[in-house]
Amino acid sequence: MIQAFGLTSNPRKAHPPAVDDVSFEAHAGHVTALLGAPRAGKTSALRLMLELQHGRGITHFRGRPLHQISHPSHEVGVLLGDVPGHPARSVRGHLRMLCAAAGVPARRADEVLEVVGLVGLREERLGTLSRGMDRRLGLACALLPDPHTLVLDAPTDGLSAREARWLHDMLRAHAAQGGTVLFSTAEPKEAARHADRVVTVDHGRLVADQEVAEFARTRLRPRVAVRTPHAARLAALLVKEARTDRRSVEVVREEGNRLSVYGSSTADIGDAAFRHGILVHQLADEVGDMGPGAGTRTADGERPAVMTENLGAPQPVAERPGGPRSENEPQGDEQGQGPADPAQEGVRLRPGRGEPALRPRAVHEAPAATEPRNAGEPLSAGTPSVVMSPNLPGFPLAADAPINADGHLDSGSRPLSGVKPVVPTSEVPGLPGTGPTPPVAAQAPAAPHAAPLHAADSATPDLPGLPGARSHAVSSPSPDRSPTADALSALPPPISVRPAPSPLRPLRYELRRATGIGTGFLTCGAVLALSALMAVLLARIGHTPQARLFAAWPREVPLPPAALGAGLLGALAFGDEFRHPALAADRGSVPRRLGLLTAKLLVSGATALALGFLTVGCDAEVLYVVYGRELAEVPADWLSLGASWFGLVVGCAWAGVLAAGIFRSTTAGLAAVLAVPVVVVPLVQKVLAGPAVRTAADFPVRMREVLLLQWPFGGARYLAAAARVLVQPVGGALTLSLTALLCAYLLATLRSRVR
Repeated sequence: MIQAFGLTSNPRKAHPPAVDDVSFEAHAGHVTALLGAPRAGKTSALRLMLELQHGRGITHFRGRPLHQISHPSHEVGVLLGDVPGHPARSVRGHLRMLCAAAGVPARRADEVLEVVGLVGLREERLGTLSRGMDRRLGLACALLPDPHTLVLDAPTDGLSAREARWLHDMLRAHAAQGGTVLFSTAEPKEAARHADRVVTVDHGRLVADQEVAEFARTRLRPRVAVRTPHAARLAALLVKEARTDRRSVEVVREEGNRLSVYGSSTADIGDAAFRHGILVHQLADEVGDMGPGAGTRTADGERPAVMTENLGAPQPVAERPGGPRSENEPQGDEQGQGPADPAQEGVRLRPGRGEPALRPRAVHEAPAATEPRNAGEPLSAGTPSVVMSPNLPGFPLAADAPINADGHLDSGSRPLSGVKPVVPTSEVPGLPGTGPTPPVAAQAPAAPHAAPLHAADSATPDLPGLPGARSHAVSSPSPDRSPTADALSALPPPISVRPAPSPLRPLRYELRRATGIGTGFLTCGAVLALSALMAVLLARIGHTPQARLFAAWPREVPLPPAALGAGLLGALAFGDEFRHPALAADRGSVPRRLGLLTAKLLVSGATALALGFLTVGCDAEVLYVVYGRELAEVPADWLSLGASWFGLVVGCAWAGVLAAGIFRSTTAGLAAVLAVPVVVVPLVQKVLAGPAVRTAADFPVRMREVLLLQWPFGGARYLAAAARVLVQPVGGALTLSLTALLCAYLLATLRSRVR
């Protein structure tokens, strides 16, 4: 199950926090809906639960916070939006790559493809998938490690009714197998149809936590949907008859020729239309969304008209404070005012002011003079079994709770049945510095030298999973503690955002990532073709050494095509990770771990070696075919030249990997590769001018004298070749650049871990 305590986001500047002290539970074997209008705080609450956003609070997944779970993907499957995979990667290739990251066998990809119904599209590219197919792929990614809990943010947004129904059937099947499902939605009817429990939030505060039956009974209103070409005439007739019969009927004129009638039946509306000869195209019972006009707008962006029984002439609604409402702002009655009182008479036409799709019909704060019942006070007849404080913001009340002239609740208002009280953080068990709230006494004038009271630790033991969580009682002040420390101890623990974990099988993951798209193959093909063409042109022009002919490296160019191609492939190794963060789909931050770095260096180095070997072989073969054997002969010092060549291409590839990992960009990685011959090589040439080559020539001899060893198998030759590579300007520059980039990468990794 999921247990969320005191979720609170960090406020931004002068704005209130998007989520403010939200606590709820989602039980195993059930589907829980987090209901709220746009900008109500649903996504922020989910991100706080998953430790993707800074704030305060704690969430337990089967008794453990997420950061204490060794492999979070095996416990919690997450779907927070579209699948951020490379658009050129196939569906099956994407899942097989994630199998390596999650440490599960590759056959698991085929299993989940069959579960979500994507077997026929397994070779389709991600960029060609429709919205519904992308949602299926996202669910497949979440189900890949077989997690116990599923957390989904607005999973049915943009889906057709058929796709949405299929998705909810999948979530229901997962819950039926004992799993926990939590999804967010802005549609009350969707929550009522597909959830077992509905948690409602509004403006970042918890409004209600109800079973679905109680939610449907207290929060949804039945209505009759009518479509007629004479909508205005029928609406006026229905309101007129309701006024004559002294019945409470509300008629909402919606977009087109549609009417939504609250408080009537299909039989009464059909009889009225028949008596007056009004043609009706549709007449059906529906479940409304908490009030007339809630969550609806006409084609021109205005609210629909509502006919009630209050006044006799059309009256516009006054402008809200602060200017007109923006299009993206949540719709509905901002002041929580319900529909008109049935006892009132008269008719008026006004723009729709129904309740928003996530509030009770009457949710207000009572006056400060209202006194809550003490915890030890016996319950009287008709008193709810749960102690609720009317002064608590967001306290849910009954739909027919009376409102006085000041906009507050009248005394004696009964609470909304079946609704859990919104408990403040100071009363939630399991949070540091929490405990029972002392009885509220009448305020008396404080003594001139009265010491402030504060909470002190009692003998209550620590709660599991929350170190230092104790109940507190009012006691005398302690000289070692300040009021500021007491206030901080009462807050929920802070939420730290941690990077995504490294793949469990990094080398296998990197191989599938690199070979899953055609970018690498196209780059290698372009490099080979360009190198062969440049070698032929250089041989035709002349004045180019044979070693440079094989590499297709003119003196005027800072790097040969093979080195540039290797650097580009290395930069893509990390650049694609940041551009399409499939490894951290829910976080958007690729983990810069040493295991992943080692895998990328190995794969990019092997690719660079293969590219360098193929380039030299293709150039030599083309020169032999075009100009004969003279230009295709192997040089005498092929060993040192080969070592220099392969060191150059591998160094460029590694420089691209490290630079792209540090600067999070493919362009920055390629720029770092080009900066080596343009900027670093001239500096190294100045430093290494003089006796450096002569010193390197005697290096093996001096090493034998120092170590008193004889190099076996001609090791002196290989050591001398390596020394020549290092003392060359390009080799030395690459060595310095790689050292600097590796140090910067390690510092960035350590800095992220410390933060």
